[in-house]
Amino acid sequence: MANGGAYLSCFAFVCALALLGVDGDFVNITYVASAVAKGAVCLDGSPPAYHLARGFGSGVNSWLVHFEGGGWCSNVTTCLQRKRTRLGSSKQMAKQIAFSGILSNTPDYNPDFYNWNKVKVRYCDGSSFTGDVEKVDPATKLHYRGGRVWQAVMEDLLAKGMNNADNALISGCSAGGLTSILHCDRFRDLFPVDTKVKCLSDAGFFINEKDIAGVEYIAAFFNGVATTHGSAKNLPFACTSRLSPGMCFFPQNEVKQIQTPLFILNAAYDSWQVRNILVPGFADPHEFRDDFLKALKEQGTPSTRGLFINSCFVHCQSETQETWFSSGSPMLETKTIADAVGDWFYDRNPFQKIDCPYPCDSTCHNRIYDDPSEA
Repeated sequence: MANGGAYLSCFAFVCALALLGVDGDFVNITYVASAVAKGAVCLDGSPPAYHLARGFGSGVNSWLVHFEGGGWCSNVTTCLQRKRTRLGSSKQMAKQIAFSGILSNTPDYNPDFYNWNKVKVRYCDGSSFTGDVEKVDPATKLHYRGGRVWQAVMEDLLAKGMNNADNALISGCSAGGLTSILHCDRFRDLFPVDTKVKCLSDAGFFINEKDIAGVEYIAAFFNGVATTHGSAKNLPFACTSRLSPGMCFFPQNEVKQIQTPLFILNAAYDSWQVRNILVPGFADPHEFRDDFLKALKEQGTPSTRGLFINSCFVHCQSETQETWFSSGSPMLETKTIADAVGDWFYDRNPFQKIDCPYPCDSTCHNRIYDDPSEA
């Protein structure tokens, strides 16, 4: 379990910069220096950061805000480890990163969002942007301020033109995909009622699954995250009024109450969850699929909901070009992920599709993680 905790803390999504694709555009980092005075800082006290590619043409008043993933830290030990990396300090972040997939600025690669203002918010708090503990231990100098970081970054983007948005989409991968669920309605509240606002979660639908020994390890882990970071005040009240804060990190306890249109993009055989939550090497992926779909279907399927649930062994599909939109991308009923999300966002056609069981889908880009450190 100790090793599993480290894996959960440090590696919850597949988004190594080298995997972003050869066709990516490099975008400079922006530090939110003004956030420091508000106490909105990374684990090590450094300022939060994001990368912004300005929109153009018809997309100049449309905004895509995409949250980076990267797991969580659930106690002082794992947060101290994280503090020394790019997932805990903006001092360790690359000054430029490549934008591809849903962040690409090329219509051939990203037909519906290519000319939007596109933001990638860097992840340096370890709580899916929910933490808010005022006191800083002088011994560790750890700052649990993810909720403040979210607010400070949103304020900075609003001041840079997002307040004039006609269209706005919050998205994210893995722990960032969970962020887009937890903050979905809060994001909607930033805009006037006539702004089209929606939420996309990529590989963020983590389920409360027991491990192979029957232990509710992931539930205990998220309880540690919520306690360490003081997350309760920044989790949806509709959940915390009924359940403990740790249980409110599970989307199956959130989604029914979300008022803003939400698209859930996930693999039914989510490779990171199968390999790291159920216990590496021993998990039955078919059993996981059954439990995942059960948790998903319990949320209902309102007409505003989007679903792209394919039967692939993969984790995160919106950030890489090969899975988002290319000649060999994953498809459900002849639609790529990019086509499905675009149709849903612009209300051209609803999309709620769940794939048949493995191995029926020949369009999958499967990736098996024998080494949990790759996740």
